[in-house]
Amino acid sequence: MHFLPEDLDNYVIAHSEQEPELLQQLTRETYQKVLQPIMLSGPYQGRVLSMISKLVRPKSILELGTFTGYSTLCLAEGLKKNGALHTIDINEELVDFQRKYFDQSEFGKQIIQHTGSALDIIPKLNLTFDLVFIDADKPNYSNYFHLIIDKLNEGGIILSDNVLWHGKVVEPLDEKDKSTKAVLDYNTLLKNDERIETVLLPIRDGLTISRKK
Repeated sequence: MHFLPEDLDNYVIAHSEQEPELLQQLTRETYQKVLQPIMLSGPYQGRVLSMISKLVRPKSILELGTFTGYSTLCLAEGLKKNGALHTIDINEELVDFQRKYFDQSEFGKQIIQHTGSALDIIPKLNLTFDLVFIDADKPNYSNYFHLIIDKLNEGGIILSDNVLWHGKVVEPLDEKDKSTKAVLDYNTLLKNDERIETVLLPIRDGLTISRKK
């Protein structure tokens, strides 16, 4: 998922903000105990998420796809003091793992966990958001966008992860590959929807920044 030569990638990481110790611990335990640890955002992308959140200074954040809570904690770094981060994940087995690290951070009381299908939970959230991070099941990316766009405040930001999908977006499409087709459709949706302006960044597996006009 790295598109730069290794030496340049290492240089970029070495000259970026260092990963906090708590996130290093979370990463180690994720690799020890949880399947598919590659799903972690990782130290460099985590610092990117943190920086964007600090620039936005959101009062309200919505995250789709908590996993073990790494990206959640990165995004929380930019929250206003009275702000809240709502994070949704379908895997109830990870709830306690997430909460352990949330409560070790200074943002524990600001992070609200939701367990279940985001398609069911999002419509029940009577809230608007300044920042949304989408990093969940790819076939529903477009569905998530349609559910959140009217809950996104003017000037609000949508961050979409894995939009290069291991480089498959520029390879011949296998019609049986529903995830790649969904990512292609989603990227087109973001490009063409006139309610937002979008920039796709070649960071890790692709990160899109979309701003509501």
